[in-house]
Amino acid sequence: MYNNNKVVVVMPAYNAERTLEQTFKEIPFDLVDEVVLVDDASRDNTAELAKQIGISHVIKHDHNKGYGGNQKTCYKKALELGADIVIMLHPDYQYTPKLLTAMISIIGNDVYPVVFGSRILGKGALKGGMPFYKYVFNRFLTLSQNILINQKLSEYHTGYRAFSANVIRSLNLEANSDDFVFDNQMVSQIFYKGYDIGEVTCPTKYFDEASSINFSRSMKYGLGCLKVSLVHMFCKWGLMKSDLYN
Repeated sequence: MYNNNKVVVVMPAYNAERTLEQTFKEIPFDLVDEVVLVDDASRDNTAELAKQIGISHVIKHDHNKGYGGNQKTCYKKALELGADIVIMLHPDYQYTPKLLTAMISIIGNDVYPVVFGSRILGKGALKGGMPFYKYVFNRFLTLSQNILINQKLSEYHTGYRAFSANVIRSLNLEANSDDFVFDNQMVSQIFYKGYDIGEVTCPTKYFDEASSINFSRSMKYGLGCLKVSLVHMFCKWGLMKSDLYN
């Protein structure tokens, strides 16, 4: 608990057996009440290991639903558990669990209703091993999206995110994609609803076990992100309607 807020960490997992335990051990359990791991039909023993190390809620999809589909299950379960604060922490150890304390406190003290761990704030992205083409891609997309939807985030593409449960309840997540663009649609929905997003500097870690998408999927993702921002802009202008914002 934090300031009488129940804190639930959700972990969308796929083939995370090699890094899961290290990630789990660094979670600050003096603040975190429950951990939910959703295994998206991994080919390794992620779900079995999760149970062995003591993760309280383990859900395994019988078929791969995609990164967005996995998150839908994560957030649904967190709300069922009565969460007041929900944090998505990837089990691949790319994002340090040691930042959970800061992110929880920001929401628990009503500073921001949403907090992102940004790899771009500061100068650590390339130093931490982010491939140069991904860094350039990230900066171009973020600049374009900030212009299109009139915001000023340092990064739209981080997977380290904390939310007030009230924010999640207000979003039509079922209208979102089951693929990677889910993350970007969720950001768009948050801004469209008028919520502010705070950011904290997050160290960048790239290594063999860390999950990542290849160049062709990155291109597909980038085009999807630009489409999301254009739809957001047109809806704000009253030129079209989208189920994303219902």
